[in-house]
Amino acid sequence: MKANNKTGIFADNKAQVGIGTLIIFIAMVLIAAVAASVLIQTSGILQQQAQSTGKQATQEVSSNLVVKNIEGVRAKNNATDMAGNVSLLKIRVGLNVGSAPVDLNQLIVTISDGSNTNDLLYGNNAKTHGYRMSNFSSDANAATANLAALLKDTQTTPGHNARYFFTAQKIRDDDTSFTQGNPIMNTGDLAIIYVSTVSGSDLSYTTIGDVSTAGGQKDSNLDIGPRTTVTIVLTPESGATTMATFLTPSSYGTREAVQLYP
Repeated sequence: MKANNKTGIFADNKAQVGIGTLIIFIAMVLIAAVAASVLIQTSGILQQQAQSTGKQATQEVSSNLVVKNIEGVRAKNNATDMAGNVSLLKIRVGLNVGSAPVDLNQLIVTISDGSNTNDLLYGNNAKTHGYRMSNFSSDANAATANLAALLKDTQTTPGHNARYFFTAQKIRDDDTSFTQGNPIMNTGDLAIIYVSTVSGSDLSYTTIGDVSTAGGQKDSNLDIGPRTTVTIVLTPESGATTMATFLTPSSYGTREAVQLYP
Protein backbone atom coordinates (compact mmCIF):
# COMPACT_ATOMS: atom_id res chain seq x y z
CA MET A 1 0.00 0.00 0.00
CA LYS A 2 1.43 3.36 -1.04
CA ALA A 3 1.75 6.23 1.44
CA ASN A 4 0.01 9.46 0.65
CA ASN A 5 2.68 12.17 1.18
CA LYS A 6 1.93 15.81 0.33
CA THR A 7 4.62 18.37 -0.10
CA GLY A 8 3.91 22.12 -0.18
CA ILE A 9 5.75 25.49 -0.14
CA PHE A 10 4.39 28.21 2.18
CA ALA A 11 5.06 31.83 1.33
CA ASP A 12 5.40 33.82 4.66
CA ASN A 13 5.56 37.45 3.64
CA LYS A 14 4.62 38.99 7.04
CA ALA A 15 8.10 39.23 8.64
CA GLN A 16 9.65 42.77 9.02
CA VAL A 17 13.37 42.35 8.65
CA GLY A 18 14.21 45.12 6.17
CA ILE A 19 16.98 47.75 6.50
CA GLY A 20 14.35 50.45 6.98
CA THR A 21 13.09 48.80 10.15
CA LEU A 22 16.66 48.61 11.50
CA ILE A 23 17.22 52.32 10.85
CA ILE A 24 13.99 53.22 12.60
CA PHE A 25 14.95 51.07 15.60
CA ILE A 26 18.39 52.69 15.91
CA ALA A 27 16.84 56.16 15.60
CA MET A 28 14.41 55.37 18.41
CA VAL A 29 17.26 54.18 20.63
CA LEU A 30 19.24 57.36 19.94
CA ILE A 31 16.24 59.57 20.66
CA ALA A 32 15.64 57.76 23.96
CA ALA A 33 19.31 58.16 24.91
CA VAL A 34 19.27 61.89 24.15
CA ALA A 35 16.04 62.36 26.11
CA ALA A 36 17.50 60.47 29.06
CA SER A 37 20.65 62.59 28.94
CA VAL A 38 18.62 65.79 28.96
CA LEU A 39 16.51 64.58 31.89
CA ILE A 40 19.60 63.60 33.89
CA GLN A 41 21.28 66.96 33.21
CA THR A 42 18.14 68.90 34.10
CA SER A 43 17.64 66.97 37.32
CA GLY A 44 21.27 67.64 38.28
CA ILE A 45 20.87 71.38 37.72
CA LEU A 46 17.62 71.45 39.69
CA GLN A 47 19.27 69.56 42.55
CA GLN A 48 22.16 72.03 42.68
CA GLN A 49 19.76 74.99 42.63
CA ALA A 50 17.67 73.41 45.39
CA GLN A 51 20.75 72.83 47.56
CA SER A 52 21.98 76.38 46.97
CA THR A 53 18.55 77.86 47.75
CA GLY A 54 18.26 75.75 50.89
CA LYS A 55 21.70 76.84 52.07
CA GLN A 56 20.91 80.50 51.46
CA ALA A 57 17.54 80.20 53.19
CA THR A 58 19.16 78.55 56.21
CA GLN A 59 21.79 81.27 56.32
CA GLU A 60 19.17 84.00 56.12
CA VAL A 61 17.30 82.50 59.06
CA SER A 62 20.18 81.52 61.34
CA SER A 63 22.91 84.08 60.59
CA ASN A 64 22.31 87.24 62.56
CA LEU A 65 23.67 89.35 65.35
CA VAL A 66 22.16 89.36 68.82
CA VAL A 67 22.16 92.58 70.85
CA LYS A 68 23.17 91.65 74.39
CA ASN A 69 22.84 95.11 75.89
CA ILE A 70 23.28 98.79 75.09
CA GLU A 71 24.98 101.27 77.38
CA GLY A 72 24.97 105.04 76.98
CA VAL A 73 27.92 107.21 78.03
CA ARG A 74 27.60 110.93 78.77
CA ALA A 75 30.29 113.46 77.93
CA LYS A 76 31.71 115.25 80.98
CA ASN A 77 34.17 117.77 82.34
CA ASN A 78 34.29 116.12 85.74
CA ALA A 79 32.23 113.84 87.97
CA THR A 80 29.59 116.51 88.59
CA ASP A 81 29.57 118.40 85.28
CA MET A 82 28.02 116.15 82.60
CA ALA A 83 26.18 116.57 79.34
CA GLY A 84 22.40 116.40 79.36
CA ASN A 85 22.44 113.86 76.51
CA VAL A 86 24.05 110.51 75.79
CA SER A 87 27.18 111.11 73.70
CA LEU A 88 28.28 107.52 72.97
CA LEU A 89 26.50 104.18 72.61
CA LYS A 90 28.25 100.91 73.45
CA ILE A 91 26.30 98.10 71.76
CA ARG A 92 27.44 94.66 72.92
CA VAL A 93 26.69 92.02 70.29
CA GLY A 94 27.12 88.28 69.78
CA LEU A 95 25.89 85.68 67.28
CA ASN A 96 23.01 83.22 67.31
CA VAL A 97 23.85 79.56 67.88
CA GLY A 98 24.72 77.93 64.56
CA SER A 99 25.17 81.27 62.84
CA ALA A 100 27.60 81.67 59.97
CA PRO A 101 30.46 84.16 60.52
CA VAL A 102 29.51 87.84 60.28
CA ASP A 103 31.86 90.44 58.83
CA LEU A 104 31.33 93.73 60.67
CA ASN A 105 33.13 95.47 57.82
CA GLN A 106 29.96 94.84 55.77
CA LEU A 107 27.51 95.65 58.57
CA ILE A 108 25.22 98.68 58.37
CA VAL A 109 24.07 100.26 61.64
CA THR A 110 20.98 102.44 61.25
CA ILE A 111 20.16 104.62 64.25
CA SER A 112 17.27 107.04 64.67
CA ASP A 113 16.40 109.40 67.52
CA GLY A 114 12.89 109.96 66.16
CA SER A 115 13.89 113.08 64.23
CA ASN A 116 17.16 112.21 62.47
CA THR A 117 18.60 108.97 61.13
CA ASN A 118 22.22 107.96 60.47
CA ASP A 119 23.26 104.99 58.32
CA LEU A 120 26.68 103.99 59.59
CA LEU A 121 29.44 101.86 58.03
CA TYR A 122 32.42 100.28 59.72
CA GLY A 123 35.40 102.63 59.76
CA ASN A 124 37.46 100.46 57.40
CA ASN A 125 34.75 100.29 54.71
CA ALA A 126 35.60 102.58 51.79
CA LYS A 127 33.25 101.06 49.20
CA THR A 128 30.23 103.31 49.79
CA HIS A 129 31.68 106.77 50.30
CA GLY A 130 34.97 106.16 48.50
CA TYR A 131 36.86 106.91 51.72
CA ARG A 132 37.53 105.09 54.95
CA MET A 133 36.89 106.84 58.23
CA SER A 134 39.35 109.66 58.73
CA ASN A 135 42.43 108.50 60.70
CA PHE A 136 41.22 104.90 60.90
CA SER A 137 43.95 102.44 61.87
CA SER A 138 44.03 98.70 61.09
CA ASP A 139 46.52 98.06 63.89
CA ALA A 140 45.38 95.27 66.19
CA ASN A 141 45.59 97.50 69.27
CA ALA A 142 43.99 100.58 67.70
CA ALA A 143 40.43 100.19 69.09
CA THR A 144 40.77 103.17 71.46
CA ALA A 145 42.49 105.31 68.82
CA ASN A 146 39.72 104.50 66.32
CA LEU A 147 37.09 105.42 68.89
CA ALA A 148 38.82 108.78 69.39
CA ALA A 149 38.86 109.31 65.62
CA LEU A 150 35.15 108.43 65.47
CA LEU A 151 34.33 111.10 68.04
CA LYS A 152 36.70 113.87 66.96
CA ASP A 153 37.81 113.63 63.33
CA THR A 154 36.31 114.76 60.04
CA GLN A 155 37.16 114.92 56.33
CA THR A 156 35.83 116.69 53.28
CA THR A 157 34.12 113.52 52.01
CA PRO A 158 31.83 112.32 53.42
CA GLY A 159 32.09 114.62 56.48
CA HIS A 160 32.20 114.13 60.25
CA ASN A 161 33.13 110.54 61.13
CA ALA A 162 30.36 110.52 63.74
CA ARG A 163 27.66 110.84 61.08
CA TYR A 164 28.84 108.13 58.70
CA PHE A 165 30.88 105.50 60.56
CA PHE A 166 31.03 103.24 63.61
CA THR A 167 33.92 101.34 65.16
CA ALA A 168 34.14 98.09 67.10
CA GLN A 169 36.23 96.35 69.73
CA LYS A 170 36.43 92.66 70.58
CA ILE A 171 35.55 91.38 74.04
CA ARG A 172 35.88 87.62 73.47
CA ASP A 173 37.60 86.17 70.42
CA ASP A 174 39.00 82.70 71.09
CA ASP A 175 39.93 81.99 67.46
CA THR A 176 41.56 85.44 66.95
CA SER A 177 39.40 86.07 63.89
CA PHE A 178 38.59 89.65 64.95
CA THR A 179 41.01 92.45 64.07
CA GLN A 180 40.49 96.17 63.54
CA GLY A 181 41.16 95.81 59.84
CA ASN A 182 39.13 92.61 59.41
CA PRO A 183 36.47 92.32 62.15
CA ILE A 184 35.07 88.81 61.63
CA MET A 185 32.74 87.43 64.31
CA ASN A 186 32.13 83.70 64.81
CA THR A 187 29.72 81.90 67.13
CA GLY A 188 30.85 82.51 70.70
CA ASP A 189 32.53 85.85 69.96
CA LEU A 190 31.48 89.03 71.71
CA ALA A 191 32.19 92.57 70.57
CA ILE A 192 31.30 96.20 71.31
CA ILE A 193 30.00 98.42 68.52
CA TYR A 194 30.67 102.10 69.22
CA VAL A 195 28.20 104.66 67.85
CA SER A 196 28.75 108.39 68.36
CA THR A 197 25.62 110.27 69.46
CA VAL A 198 27.26 113.58 70.36
CA SER A 199 24.67 116.35 70.33
CA GLY A 200 25.39 119.80 68.98
CA SER A 201 24.78 121.23 72.46
CA ASP A 202 27.45 119.02 74.06
CA LEU A 203 30.57 119.97 72.08
CA SER A 204 32.42 121.72 74.88
CA TYR A 205 32.95 118.76 77.22
CA THR A 206 36.45 117.38 77.57
CA THR A 207 35.97 113.63 78.08
CA ILE A 208 33.74 110.89 76.66
CA GLY A 209 34.30 107.56 78.34
CA ASP A 210 38.02 106.79 78.16
CA VAL A 211 38.65 109.29 75.36
CA SER A 212 39.96 112.76 76.06
CA THR A 213 38.28 114.97 73.46
CA ALA A 214 39.32 118.37 74.84
CA GLY A 215 36.11 119.77 73.41
CA GLY A 216 36.96 118.60 69.91
CA GLN A 217 34.11 116.12 69.47
CA LYS A 218 31.97 116.50 66.34
CA ASP A 219 28.18 116.77 66.10
CA SER A 220 26.60 113.42 65.13
CA ASN A 221 23.28 115.04 64.11
CA LEU A 222 21.56 112.93 66.80
CA ASP A 223 20.07 114.07 70.10
CA ILE A 224 19.52 111.34 72.69
CA GLY A 225 18.22 113.11 75.73
CA PRO A 226 15.85 111.83 78.43
CA ARG A 227 12.51 110.38 77.25
CA THR A 228 13.82 109.79 73.72
CA THR A 229 12.73 106.78 71.66
CA VAL A 230 15.76 105.31 69.92
CA THR A 231 15.67 102.67 67.19
CA ILE A 232 18.76 100.74 66.10
CA VAL A 233 18.78 98.31 63.18
CA LEU A 234 21.78 96.08 62.43
CA THR A 235 21.84 94.84 58.83
CA PRO A 236 24.58 92.28 58.06
CA GLU A 237 25.77 91.31 54.59
CA SER A 238 23.64 88.15 54.76
CA GLY A 239 21.18 86.94 57.35
CA ALA A 240 18.32 88.48 59.24
CA THR A 241 18.36 92.07 60.45
CA THR A 242 18.36 92.78 64.18
CA MET A 243 16.37 95.62 65.72
CA ALA A 244 16.58 97.16 69.17
CA THR A 245 14.15 99.87 70.26
CA PHE A 246 14.22 101.55 73.67
CA LEU A 247 12.99 104.62 75.51
CA THR A 248 15.65 106.49 77.46
CA PRO A 249 14.99 107.19 81.16
CA SER A 250 13.11 110.28 82.28
CA SER A 251 16.34 111.49 83.91
CA TYR A 252 19.99 110.46 83.73
CA GLY A 253 20.63 111.78 87.21
CA THR A 254 24.30 111.85 88.14
CA ARG A 255 25.21 108.69 86.22
CA GLU A 256 27.92 108.85 83.58
CA ALA A 257 27.06 105.39 82.19
CA VAL A 258 23.36 104.63 81.66
CA GLN A 259 21.93 101.19 80.92
CA LEU A 260 19.52 101.67 78.00
CA TYR A 261 18.74 98.17 76.67
CA PRO A 262 17.33 95.74 77.55
